[in-house]
Amino acid sequence: MRVAVIAEWYPSPADPVHGIWAHRQAVAATAAGVEIEVLALRRPVPPRAVLARVRGGDRHALRVWFDGARRDLRPWSLEGIPVTPVPWLGPPRPLSYGSWGHWMAPPLARALSRLAARWPFDLLHVHTLAPAGHAASGWARRHRVPLILSAHGPDLTDVPTRSAVGARAVRAALTRAQLVLANSGWARRRCLELGAAPERVRVLHLGADLPARTGGGESPTARSGPLRLITIAHLQARKHHHTVLEAIAAIPVDRRPSWTVIGDGEQRSALTARAEALGLGAHVTFTGQLDHAHALARLADADLFVMPGVQEPFGVAFIEAMAAGVPAVGGRGEGGPEDIAAAGPGMLLVTPGVPAELSELIERLDANRNALGELGTAARATVAAHFTWTRCGEATLAAYAGVLAAPRPPRVSWGVRG
Repeated sequence: MRVAVIAEWYPSPADPVHGIWAHRQAVAATAAGVEIEVLALRRPVPPRAVLARVRGGDRHALRVWFDGARRDLRPWSLEGIPVTPVPWLGPPRPLSYGSWGHWMAPPLARALSRLAARWPFDLLHVHTLAPAGHAASGWARRHRVPLILSAHGPDLTDVPTRSAVGARAVRAALTRAQLVLANSGWARRRCLELGAAPERVRVLHLGADLPARTGGGESPTARSGPLRLITIAHLQARKHHHTVLEAIAAIPVDRRPSWTVIGDGEQRSALTARAEALGLGAHVTFTGQLDHAHALARLADADLFVMPGVQEPFGVAFIEAMAAGVPAVGGRGEGGPEDIAAAGPGMLLVTPGVPAELSELIERLDANRNALGELGTAARATVAAHFTWTRCGEATLAAYAGVLAAPRPPRVSWGVRG
């Protein structure tokens, strides 16, 4: 079985972290017996975060970005999976993102035709409904190639609500796909609200690797020092990193935890300034972005993973922490944290944007280190039972096989413009 995977976000030589979940699913499917090649959509225009750094006085930010962009425009291979970049140009993002599928479609169609001529594939698997799914759906329809879409989050929340063209693109993609893989129960419900047929949407959780050991440092039970918090995430407002800062500041100094923040993004300077204003300079460390292996290795020294954000349809970072024996804190009412918490112990829920609730939870766990250690052991068991990459790879293979076993889509008028 040969599958062409299309992703707007996929790890690259310039950014080995962004979209790592898409790559890890491809690796898991390959381990289950699928042959995969990837087409990675690349827009060679500096993002707003880079331009903001230039305006802030970072004279080298633009040069560093263009150096990386040049590397990303050459084919590469990652863990044996060939990746071909597909460059495309489109308008500025803020209000036009829903229309990007129209701009992506021509260069993506040419790339798909070249790939099909060189490496005939059986099925298309596209990450996100729109813009990438919408961009690929026309080619799949014309060539009668079965189409599977993965629904992840912003394609369900931002794209269909910010513009009419985005809403049409999402509906078109949902209508044209033979199967939609939603990454949580919430994501599936949202797909149905947007018009997907119930029989064409199934939940498929992403996964994590189980480390051979749960960590080389002391457990929270064995230590008497302050708790060690950790977050691995992009520094975006929706992740509610500011809530964590406020929660830490509310804890008395003699019991105040340390917090290691691994990641980068447009919120970094604001978060650094807020940490200093709260007097947390000695308690908070912003490491910047680390490669995936080094970021996961830092979990070994942590007691609690914290990311009480919003718009989290799943959140691989939560289960990566739990797999390392580190309990995780997520936002109550969010699709991913709710699904993980329902599967077993190890995921704790707090109300997003309420620092007092988070600080109370941290202090309660600090006061009962034995319970915290037991929760870490249980967290690892929850991942082992429900959220491994092996399990995800097998489920992905089953989804591919089910679609290929069904009759090929006929040439019809789909009734949705896009």
